[in-house]
Amino acid sequence: MSVRIEDYALIGDCETAALIGRNGSIDWLCWPAFDSDACFAAILGTHRNGRWLIAPNDPVTSTSRRYLGNTLILETRFETDSGTIALIDFMPPRGKASDIVRLVRGINGTVKMRMELVIRFGFGADIPWVRRTEDGALLAVCGQDMTVLRTPVETRGKDLTTVAEFEVKAGATVPFVLTYGPSHLPVPEPIDPEIALQEAETFWKGWCSRCNRDGAYHDLILRSLITLKALTFDPTGGIVAAPTTSLPEKLGGMRNWDYRFCWLRDATFTLLALMNSGYTEEASAWHNWLLRAAAGAPSHMQIMYGIWGQRRLLEWEAGWLDGYEGAKPVRVGNAAHAQLQLDVYGELIDAFHQSRMAKLKLDEESWALECAVLNHLAEVWDQPDHGIWERRGQPKHYVFSKVMTWLAFDRGIKSAETFGFKAPLLHWRTLREAIHRDVCNRGFDAGENAFVESYGSKLLDASVLLLPSVGFLPATDPRVRGTIAAVERCMMPDGFVLRHDPREASGGQQPIEGAFLACTLWLADACVLSGDLDKAQVLFDRVVAVANDVGLLAEEYDPGARRQTGNFPQALTHIALINTAHNLSAARRESEKPAVQRSQ
Repeated sequence: MSVRIEDYALIGDCETAALIGRNGSIDWLCWPAFDSDACFAAILGTHRNGRWLIAPNDPVTSTSRRYLGNTLILETRFETDSGTIALIDFMPPRGKASDIVRLVRGINGTVKMRMELVIRFGFGADIPWVRRTEDGALLAVCGQDMTVLRTPVETRGKDLTTVAEFEVKAGATVPFVLTYGPSHLPVPEPIDPEIALQEAETFWKGWCSRCNRDGAYHDLILRSLITLKALTFDPTGGIVAAPTTSLPEKLGGMRNWDYRFCWLRDATFTLLALMNSGYTEEASAWHNWLLRAAAGAPSHMQIMYGIWGQRRLLEWEAGWLDGYEGAKPVRVGNAAHAQLQLDVYGELIDAFHQSRMAKLKLDEESWALECAVLNHLAEVWDQPDHGIWERRGQPKHYVFSKVMTWLAFDRGIKSAETFGFKAPLLHWRTLREAIHRDVCNRGFDAGENAFVESYGSKLLDASVLLLPSVGFLPATDPRVRGTIAAVERCMMPDGFVLRHDPREASGGQQPIEGAFLACTLWLADACVLSGDLDKAQVLFDRVVAVANDVGLLAEEYDPGARRQTGNFPQALTHIALINTAHNLSAARRESEKPAVQRSQ
């Protein structure tokens, strides 16, 4: 059985990532890329679906772990009655092949250890053929996939598992290196584990040194930035929403989705998080990914794409996996990619505008694409859609979707005015005013004194908290204040903001998911804009407090169970944490470099 979601830590090489439990087991890894089939899938099933365990053979009296400084190198310390060892796990910056390095260092005494390696390609279904190479390495091949294990420890096969027992004395280090390669190519060359450790440390410390933010939130911001970098697919600049699929939004529930793709919804939030932190190179790479992904007919623009920009993300179910703590089905791919979500048009145009304002070097074709997008949006902005939360029922006139169509024209107008681009400004201004009027007239409910989820509805929605952040209305507007008050009254039963109005559930049922952590931070941002810094600080601290011991956050949090839920770690949560930290810092004048707000 897998461990709690918050008991996992992340390692990666900026092309894929692995999750390691506090028990020393790697329970999730898709190789060679984020969107590849998993070869370790125990987190969604059992150990027989693939894992790699290294742990003491004797009872563990204490476990602690940390990242080594500002790196993605994980150290887990196991204490036993006979001694203490440190398990150091990392993935070196990728060279010709992708490697996982695991170093078992003796701290004191002598500790008896065990190793269990279960490789199961195809999301835990496919058993490889395993054999020894001439140099003593262990080769596993199945179809297109190949791994090779190199270690001085003697291993043996048992019940389709590679196992080993060994001892580690104080001062000694026992290395294990697992390498991936395509099965039709020669076996990857071995690497020196200690040199790889030095290179990984140099890479991460060098990258972190570019952060231009100091102050009270520096460490929190930097850990989230490292996580964001780890979720970046380096060859293209695309950033996955999470490295996992089907970790449930509600424990035992069915809302289990594949998040190993890149969402346009996150575009501007991501740009601001990177640019405000000094990472213009990564911001430019993300912008260029957006431009390539969205290229083509605007009517065919999707809400998400694959890491290379793929468009067909067909959804299917891995029926042989029992799901995390029994939460089925386990889904691969995401059918929501084919939905109409009008908000993504606003995200795209806003991202380009923010990039220009930050003086990023943009492709000359950017403005032509934006004009084509806005011409298309002028024809479809008044259609119902599936909304930012990818509702799978009938489309509606979602308020936030309409606000984002307003944002698209607003940012298009501002880009044209600021940079002298040729544009049909009179037409765009007319549409901007018409959309604003439409939202205020049909999206605000006087009885609730709040902007609601959709036209004609009485239900609330957390996305409307972004209205002041995007500049649709100032935070001091009575309608915005009323919306904030309504959200606090109806959508925060345990101090965290829910995505959906809990009154939507009938018959006294519990909410269909945990609290969406990014939404709590959006409320904090709205409080910053309204001048209520003390409330914003409380909300920010509340989210930070539920991060795990190595600073990682999932998509959601279940306050009743005190458990993180949803895919993990979640890029949007960490992006929101970075942005709120910047906003709070700037508001308290702790920084000489004020953070850029979307509303600006």
